[in-house]
Amino acid sequence: MTPQRVTLITLGVADLAAARAFYERLGWKEHGESQPGVAFYQMQGAALALFGAADLAADQGRPDAKLGTGAITLAQNFA
Repeated sequence: MTPQRVTLITLGVADLAAARAFYERLGWKEHGESQPGVAFYQMQGAALALFGAADLAADQGRPDAKLGTGAITLAQNFA
């Protein structure tokens, strides 16, 4: 049976640089796969990704969407 768990939480943020700085102040370290438009953090079996809101809309296949506060996606990755 496939375990029921979320493996990736993605947040759309208004200011990616400010969001990165916030998590850095909390002591979180970016995962080595982070890129200029996205930051990844490992969370004991799951991962948190921060995208700029426009980049998250494009990643969702909705490049013209205006994502507001609370923009989030959840994913379960399989082998």
